[in-house]
Order: sequence, then structure tokens, then C-alpha cells
Amino acid sequence: MRVVLVLILIHVLFNETHAQVWNPDLGDGTYQNPIIYADYSDPDVVRVGEDFYMVSSSFNCAPGLPVLHSTDLVNWEIVNYVMPKVPPFDVFDKPQHGNGIWAPSIRFHDGWYYVFYGDPDFGIYMIKTQDPEGAWEKPHLVHSAKGWIDACPFWDEDGNAYLVHAFAGSRAGIKTILVLHRMAADGSRLLDDGVLVFDGHEGHGTIEGPKMYKRNGYYYIFAPAGGVATGWQTVLRSKNVFGPYEEKIVLAQGDTDINGPHQGAWIDTGTGEDWFIHFQEKQPYGRIVHLQPAVWKDDWIIIGEDADGDGTGEPVARHKMPKVKKKSANKIPQTSDEMEEIELGLQWQWHANPEPTWGYNTPYGYMRIYTQIRPDLQESLWSAPNLLMQKFPAPAFTATAKVDFQHHYDGERVGLVVMGRDYSYLGMKQIAGRLFLYQAVCPDADKGGTQSSVDMIPLSQGQVYLRVNVAEGGLCTFAYSLDGRSFTDFGEPFQAREGKWIGAKFGFFGLRDAHESDGGYVDIDWMRITELKD
Repeated sequence: MRVVLVLILIHVLFNETHAQVWNPDLGDGTYQNPIIYADYSDPDVVRVGEDFYMVSSSFNCAPGLPVLHSTDLVNWEIVNYVMPKVPPFDVFDKPQHGNGIWAPSIRFHDGWYYVFYGDPDFGIYMIKTQDPEGAWEKPHLVHSAKGWIDACPFWDEDGNAYLVHAFAGSRAGIKTILVLHRMAADGSRLLDDGVLVFDGHEGHGTIEGPKMYKRNGYYYIFAPAGGVATGWQTVLRSKNVFGPYEEKIVLAQGDTDINGPHQGAWIDTGTGEDWFIHFQEKQPYGRIVHLQPAVWKDDWIIIGEDADGDGTGEPVARHKMPKVKKKSANKIPQTSDEMEEIELGLQWQWHANPEPTWGYNTPYGYMRIYTQIRPDLQESLWSAPNLLMQKFPAPAFTATAKVDFQHHYDGERVGLVVMGRDYSYLGMKQIAGRLFLYQAVCPDADKGGTQSSVDMIPLSQGQVYLRVNVAEGGLCTFAYSLDGRSFTDFGEPFQAREGKWIGAKFGFFGLRDAHESDGGYVDIDWMRITELKD
């Protein structure tokens, strides 16, 4: 019994000490931005009672549409995904970089949680549930269309329902406008072709991402403008749902180093405070999440700090914690994984809709990934669907994995990969019956770049500890160990680069060149994310 208790204590201490490599809650009644130093782009939040739920874009990755929970707006954890696979399934069974789930919205109406999102190639989808941490219904195609994106529903006090959305110029041929439709009360269909309620070409370039609210008799549309990396937050208001709408810029970078602060959610805490959650593009980390205080003045919201009193706020780096009814425990979205559960950890996503034989969790304390038959991927992993990855979780961190590669045939290869438009991995491969460790690098993978090997040495065993150190700015160095204690740097430094609309990610893969009746596999004992030590 004493041994068991010691092991439990070690496990608890490890998780408490190492699980959080970026801590927004400073423990003194204040928090620092970003509240999530990871790629949760286009965040939207709804409050129901004491609970806050966040969703964000997930594009082609599966499971799709992460659901995060908090009770204080600072400490968040992943609690679910809206869908196990991305529709249409036959399309997203293959990697579709940058396509899929764009800018979702989440709302609570009449006992139901609704998530709407626009797929730029297929139209507006809706999914609903009565328990955001439980099962969600199947995605419903509200309207088939090309280039309709960033959909947000709105239910008025008189029972009428509406949907506002933007357009992707790459598909629709028009952009920088917002259209409002009447919608069926159950969110299942649109009732008209819509009304053009705002044209942002003059003064609000690239208007998109609308979120609709009502307060003090005014209808509000919050809409980011000016581009992902360089934009600002615009707010529109009108006494009539269809306008005409007044316009005002309420949040901009100003003299801060927070570029492009926009695209997010206004939240009323129910305790007399208002807040705004938004993203900041910070490549290669993707779009990281910030929390800003907000106040209302003359029925306009001011977000952040308005030092000069012009009504346009600037982002804060540190602020007093929100006043809420229930403080969350100190936490961030999950990172480390001991692989002790029989279900995939919520920090992991595949790069396409998964097939069951790609990998299995087990009751034995490891996850097994089988090598997949992809002879076409000798030169690049860009088209590989069976990449199991998670987001960069902090400006600097170390990711270490204990793995055991059971290789059966020549050409089988597995590895720890840092993936983006460029990628690199530390891998193991069987060649002429022998096992080798090597680093692969592929610049411009998104443009058809060719993968090459940097270094290669023979290995005497398949049980190896693989490590990547990520320094601030995304400079990666790989290392390995045969005993888990002494690590040796391997290969060349690699500068991580963002993917298509997403930040860089890291994780695992397993491939082989030809069909065999009993392919090899890699058992992942654990993945531990810790602070990068100098």
C-alpha cells in the first residue's frame, strides 16, 4: 500500500509541477495575457449560469470544434469536441489544409447549446446539444453555399431568429460585407436571401467574423476588421435589427505590442462586469487568446484600457482577475499525457478524419500507432492524414516522449514531428533489416517541398526517448536518449513555422511503403511537456 501511495504522490506532483508551462493566473488576484498561449483561433464564448464555454476554429483537424470550460475566464481546460469527424466525411478523410471549420459561434437558447460555423466550400452548419460536455447531435447543413463563413445566430426577445455571416472572397468572389438573414426558430434553415447590413470597404477593410448581441434596446454586431495580423475590433449598433448601423472602432493595437487584437466574444459575467476575449496572431504559435476588461459608455463598449479617452481601447498585458461567482482551479488546456486512459486525450487531434486502424488506446498504459501504407509520402508528410498532433502550448517548452518502435519490415518509419508549412522530425526507420535514428527536414512542404535527411545513426533498440526543445520564437532542437536520463542533441536546429491558418503543432506519425500482413507499430508510453531549461 505504501508503494502505491508513493507512486500516486509522484504522479500528482509531476502533474502539478510540470503540466503548466504557461500560467495566466498569477495567483495574486491578477492574470497575464495571453490567457491561453496556444492556437485557439476565432474564439467565441457563452456564459450559462456560472459556467463559460469556449469554441474555436479547428479547420481540417479531427475531432473537430474543441469545447473549453472555465468558471473565471482565465483558467481553461478542454472538456469535449463537438464532432468526432468533419463533414463531408469523404472530403475530410484526406488532409484539407486550411479548409473545414471556420470561425464558429456558440449560443445558448431555450435549453439548447448551439454551435454554428461556416465551411467556405460547403456552407453553414449547425450542431446542438443540451450538455456541452456530453454528446452533440450530428451536424446539420443549414444552407449550402460557396464562400459563406463566420456564421452567428441571434434570437430576439420577440421569438424571431436571425443569422449574420461574412464572405470568403476566395470562394464567393465578394468580401468585406455582412449579411443578415431571417432564420427558423430552431436554427435549421434560413427564411430569406438576406439583407446587406454593412459594407466595410470604407475604413474597415476585410470585415468578417460577426457576433450579434442585444443590449439596452440596441442591436450590436461585433466584427473584426483590417486583417488577421494587423486588424482591430469594430462594433456596429442600431435600434433596428436590419439597420442602418452606426460604426465604431472599440479596440486597436495602439502603443502596445499586441498586434491585430480582434475576433472574439463579449461576455457579461452576471456580476456587473463585462469582458472581451479575442486572439492575437503570433506565428509560429498561431492565434493565441487574450482577455480584456470592458466597460459601456453611452451605449458603446470600450475594450481594454482607454487612456486617452477617445473611446478606442488598447489591450492590457496584466489585469485584476474577473469578479465571478466561482473561481476555477489553476489550469490550462491539457498538454502532457501519460497515456493511461482508454480514450484519446483531448489535447490530441488527427490531421484528417481518422480510421480506426491508425492507432488505439489501450488499458496497459500506452497508445499504439500502426504504420500506415503510404508509398506516396516518401518525400513529404504534407499529405499524410495520420499525423497525431497537439498545439504549441507556450512560448518555450520541452516535449519528451517515451516510445517503443516494433519494426517488422524495411521502410517502416515513425517519429516525433514538428509540423507546419515547413516541418522536421526525429524519426526511426528500418533499412536493410536494421534500425536507424535520423532527422528529416522539409522546407516549403505546403508548396511541394522535398524532404531530406540531415543525419542518421544506427540504433541498438527500439525503445527510445525522443525530445524536442522549443525556444521562444519557435527554434526547435531535437535530442534522444536510450535510458531516459542522459540526452544527446541530434541533427540541426529547425525553425518552426505555422501551418495553413493554424499554428505549428507537434506529435507522432507511423508510415510504411508497402502492404504487409503484419505491419509494425510504435507504442507511446507517455508525452510530457515541461518548461525549457537553459
